[in-house]
Amino acid sequence: MRIIKFVAMISVLAFVSCNNRNGKTDAYGNFEVVETQITSEVQGKITELEFDEGQEVKQGDVLLSIDSVSTVLRINQLEAQIESARARKTQVASQLDVYDEQLRAAEVNKIRIEKLVSDGSAPVKQLDDINDQLKLIAKQKNAVATQMHSIDAEIKALQWQIAQIADQLSKYKVVSPVNGTILDKYVEKGEIITPGKVICKIADLKVMKLRAFISGSQLSQVKIGQKVKVFIDGANESFQQYDGQVSWISSKAEFTPKIIQTRDERVNLVYAIKIDVPNDGSLKIGMPAEVKF
Repeated sequence: MRIIKFVAMISVLAFVSCNNRNGKTDAYGNFEVVETQITSEVQGKITELEFDEGQEVKQGDVLLSIDSVSTVLRINQLEAQIESARARKTQVASQLDVYDEQLRAAEVNKIRIEKLVSDGSAPVKQLDDINDQLKLIAKQKNAVATQMHSIDAEIKALQWQIAQIADQLSKYKVVSPVNGTILDKYVEKGEIITPGKVICKIADLKVMKLRAFISGSQLSQVKIGQKVKVFIDGANESFQQYDGQVSWISSKAEFTPKIIQTRDERVNLVYAIKIDVPNDGSLKIGMPAEVKF
């Protein structure tokens, strides 16, 4: 977000208008708004454009859609790889079951041979052979179990890739982060946009900010939250009045902007203030206004 600052301009007509109204004007300024620049996080072709200049949007409204076919196909490819890995995992599990059966059979055979050896009915070599067979089956089983762990890690990595791409896929629909009105539009349907490209500017025009300047002697008269009267030019040299509230007071002084004061007055130091003014539709960005405390 950034605040576009319009420097207050005081013309001869402003002084004349002030003299036509009872009461002294305490400050002059211009209306501004907080603008939000909406940008794209991905690259692609705009397939749908859901907004236009002057349109009001709400937070979460889809502003445009970007072609995401290639990203969807990538997710489908990864999901197919996961299915293939799961199929291999099933085969490995079947192999483990076979080795378990072989181990059980070998253990039973070992018990039988041990009994025969103890009775002297079988040579000790048969017992050694069956022990070697058990060790071999155990090694083969461990090797296959290692494949199982490898497949599990592969599936987990693929799932992480899908999650990352799915997060990226959500960015192919650009949504408004705020409530407001579309001030400017910079893209059209069918264009190719890149990450960081500004799509549009949005601002909340329901409450305008009047940026005005006061002198050091006026600081004691102004406080944050204070209610003030704001006037804009109306028809037939009349004034239209609004209620405003001071929302910010600068903590440091600055020289009066050169374009709004005479040469003698340029040396004066002033303080910037901001006043929130509810907008009935008549207040526009850059419009001059007067303030009475």
